[in-house]
Amino acid sequence: MRIAVLAVGSRGDVVPYVGLGVRLQRAGHEVTIATHLLFEKMVVENGLRYAPLPLDTYEELSENAGILAVNRSVAAQALPLGRAMADAARTADVLLLTPAGWIGGHVAEALELPSMGVYLQPMTPTREFPPSTVTTRSLGAWGNRAAATAVLELGQLPYRAAVRALRAELGLPPIGHHKWLRHLTDWPICYGYSPRVVPQPADWPSSCTTVGYWWAAPADFVPSPSLAAFLEAGPPPVYVGFGSMPARDSRALSALVVQAARSAGVRVVLSSGWAGLDATGDDVLTVSDVPHEWLFPRMAAVVHHAGAGTTAAGLRAGVPAVPVPLLVDQPFWAQRLVTLGVAPEALPFRRLSAAGLGAAIRAAVGEPGYRRRAGELAVGLAEEDGTAGVLRVLERLS
Repeated sequence: MRIAVLAVGSRGDVVPYVGLGVRLQRAGHEVTIATHLLFEKMVVENGLRYAPLPLDTYEELSENAGILAVNRSVAAQALPLGRAMADAARTADVLLLTPAGWIGGHVAEALELPSMGVYLQPMTPTREFPPSTVTTRSLGAWGNRAAATAVLELGQLPYRAAVRALRAELGLPPIGHHKWLRHLTDWPICYGYSPRVVPQPADWPSSCTTVGYWWAAPADFVPSPSLAAFLEAGPPPVYVGFGSMPARDSRALSALVVQAARSAGVRVVLSSGWAGLDATGDDVLTVSDVPHEWLFPRMAAVVHHAGAGTTAAGLRAGVPAVPVPLLVDQPFWAQRLVTLGVAPEALPFRRLSAAGLGAAIRAAVGEPGYRRRAGELAVGLAEEDGTAGVLRVLERLS
């Protein structure tokens, strides 16, 4: 089967889909990842086919203040995105759509291709918790479900003109967003996180399945001499990095992290990331592009932005966490880490202080219960196979 994955987003969004693509290809399928030029090398190096999508997610996150501005930028490029998705899909037998790649559903309709969702965060409305991309505060059973439904509907509005134009180009009749969402009522979605982390809501339809994580593709990573020497020079350090999140003042944020680490009495591996963090010293090493699956098991704890992919990598490594969420679904995952007992607290990025971060690091490293619970959870995650659930749905679609 020829599978095209339409992956829109930042690095943390794309990495799990590359891992999923590798597993699907090993199962005998031909896999194309349609994503942004920034990630072409990662796709090709893992033996998958690459198809280009417009939009520079690094540039958008760096230049725009906040996720609403980024969403407006994505909506402004929705028509070119849809066209590029159509080009990538013309040789496919089935389409796998990520949440930000939902416009590919119109492409699937036009090409008469079966499709399914492959999501990294819960999007289907439920009474059990509020919409994961908006709030962590429960609105009550009715309110939670109504709010999630409203989020899905309102999310369509900025794309109306692009959808209308795309459907006309594809030879499809116009369709309103209410009718479009009703059309997707029984559409299959596989959720790529563990039911041990977020149990599947009892009121979800049978078309939605929480299948387990899709891990990054294995890499033959050899650490630099400086990283190898730093790890050998003392006790396990603490990882600090904020992934694809930008920083208004990289120097100030780097200094805050170093001050917090020194107050906690720990060494630090500082990931430069899209925030451009950088610091030097006997107790701190700045790195870039070190695979989480290699680095995290060697850490005493991980401080991160609580993106879906980084959260998963930390849980897989079985190490305590200090989540520092900023936007979208990050507060949701941060809350889950605290609820699971692998993190002492969540520290909102906008209110981050050296004192607060230092105290949280001390707790995560010094209280053995966090590492014990993280280790137990990692054992359970190792027993799961998230790709198997996707393969079962693909069998039904073929």
